[in-house]
Amino acid sequence: MMRSARRCWPARLVRKPADMPAGMTVIGLTGGMGAGKSTAACMMRRMGIPVFDADAAVHRLQAAGGAALPAIAARFPQAVRQDTATGDARWVLDRPALRRIVSASPDALSVLEAIMHPLLMRQARNFLHQARRRQKRDVVLDVPLLFEAGWDRLCDAVIVVTAPPLVQIARIRARRAMSAEEVRALLRRQMPDQERCRRADHVIRTGLNRHETRRQLLSVLRKMKAHD
Repeated sequence: MMRSARRCWPARLVRKPADMPAGMTVIGLTGGMGAGKSTAACMMRRMGIPVFDADAAVHRLQAAGGAALPAIAARFPQAVRQDTATGDARWVLDRPALRRIVSASPDALSVLEAIMHPLLMRQARNFLHQARRRQKRDVVLDVPLLFEAGWDRLCDAVIVVTAPPLVQIARIRARRAMSAEEVRALLRRQMPDQERCRRADHVIRTGLNRHETRRQLLSVLRKMKAHD
């Protein structure tokens, strides 16, 4: 399935930033929890396409001694402590505490996003420039909140992966100790799947099996090559 975001989503018409490396196709990859985004990203890596994993980058930034921790400590001191056991007094994040804080307050979530976004964007730009130096023709930005954070403006095309709600719920519960209702509440807080698909250039449905997901992905990549 192919959709033209350039006809239905004006934000995609915004020119990419001037410091973005030229000569590469930047593919955005996004989808809701349990939609199969990680599976699609893994398949693209195996095809030799470099993938920037935003979730992994956030984890590195928030790891012990990570670049985000001084700013997080300044705004959320109750969610950060200094690890004196190592002898270097590195900052260590109390993830459950931070999760409770941002879950209870939309303002706190906005503050955290304002801290993380510039750091994450810097890592993404470094990734893109490194890929360009390696003469890669295609790269992927795997970003859960790609539309919400405006990262689609960095992309030449966006792939959205989607799955039926019951499949999403089963996948999430298989890796998290949550009830079905807790998962539904979590999914309701995300951008509606219909809206994601409306903004996409390409939609991949992952509700059947990996073979079918890979078939759709290869078809989408062929269409992109044909339009280069």
